[in-house]
Amino acid sequence: MLQLALRLDSAGELTAATHAYLDVLKRDPTHFTALNELGRLALDRGHLAAARSAYQQAVHHHPRNAIGRVNLGNLLYEARELHEARRHYEAALQAAPGMAEAHQGLARVLAQLGDEPAAALHREQGFAARPVATRPYRGRAPPTSVLLLVCTRGGNIPTRQILDTRVFAVTALYTEFFPATRPLPPHAVIFNAIGDADLCASALAQAEVLVRHSSAAVINPPARVAQTGRAANAARLAAVSGLVVPEVRSVTRATLAQWQRSPAQSALRFPLLLRSPGFHTGRHFVRVEHAEDLQTAAATLPGDELLLIGYVDARGTDGLTRKYRVMYIDGVLYPLHLAISTDWKVHYFSSAMSHNAAHRDEERQFLTDMSAVLGARALCALADIGSLLGLDYAGVDFAIGRDGSLLLFEANASMVINPPGPEAIWDYRRPAINRALEATRQMLRARAGPSAA
Repeated sequence: MLQLALRLDSAGELTAATHAYLDVLKRDPTHFTALNELGRLALDRGHLAAARSAYQQAVHHHPRNAIGRVNLGNLLYEARELHEARRHYEAALQAAPGMAEAHQGLARVLAQLGDEPAAALHREQGFAARPVATRPYRGRAPPTSVLLLVCTRGGNIPTRQILDTRVFAVTALYTEFFPATRPLPPHAVIFNAIGDADLCASALAQAEVLVRHSSAAVINPPARVAQTGRAANAARLAAVSGLVVPEVRSVTRATLAQWQRSPAQSALRFPLLLRSPGFHTGRHFVRVEHAEDLQTAAATLPGDELLLIGYVDARGTDGLTRKYRVMYIDGVLYPLHLAISTDWKVHYFSSAMSHNAAHRDEERQFLTDMSAVLGARALCALADIGSLLGLDYAGVDFAIGRDGSLLLFEANASMVINPPGPEAIWDYRRPAINRALEATRQMLRARAGPSAA
């Protein structure tokens, strides 16, 4: 029964494989391989709750199996449950000392928790001997061969939903640990998934060297991504008509005190925003109301470099903040989502969209008629931003001002296209998300050309 499930799985027959793994579990509810593969299938299809349940059962019945611990840790990391993820990675290393995947997971978690020295140690142990990872191809037809460039420190474009293993044969290359003199793995197209220019400067520099050794098309050339740091973007996008761009100033802790003594040199005024570069989903990102609070706030953030960001009041007339996301994929704009919140720091996962039908109706309008919702002025600004970024895959988060201008939050490649949960209330979101995902896949297939197989 298990061999049947594995054959169906490797052939890309996902629904049949799921049922086959469930048949195994009816005979033996503790079967590790069936639980583990069922969790992976659910995760690949965006069914996070089902994946979590399968991985938790695998760990419960097989607590000393390091693979189960790592898989559950990876899922918890993506769910931003960092301390729980860390616990499972550490348990994996107790069961299998030296396991590279566990070291890699710990490096990611510790970096997000702000412990960069410890993260660097695990990064070395996890990636130095394993600078290349291959995902199993699970389709029947000849695949499109993709070389995926990633940064070991994070800041990468999440590609799980984009690179369907029934279509793409994916080799991931961790750029910081891959020697420039070593031949690149076979590929038909290169997808540079390194998206955070502030966090991944050295990885992008190495990626730029590596892509010169290939004649294949490159999605998101590293040199262009390197120009999209927050401070650099603020400077070059400031001239876009119809766009309000907050000032962004990069400072060290030493120069922060100097800036505080001479704030007249900057357009920044309190309240302002303070963040550590390289973190996402609102981590290590605070609003500082008064000058006397600045050093106290800075002391709560990791790293020597900090970003001072002008605060722009993005609240509408109803007092709510709206954060729109639009993707740029191969030169075309795709509306992705709208999050509405009472807080200044807006993220879809922390907003109350699931509890507010009126907010979902507003998002539905944006997804079905972006032009009417945003207006001509904001649309022109979006087009200009895309032209200046010059990326094949990127996104912009923004609000709309009361005068119709676009208020910029961020614009870069580090944007995820996350499918919603299986609940029926999200059915209105699926067409827009599927269009963006399919546009990215089609771009990869087209750039791979006749050699894709």
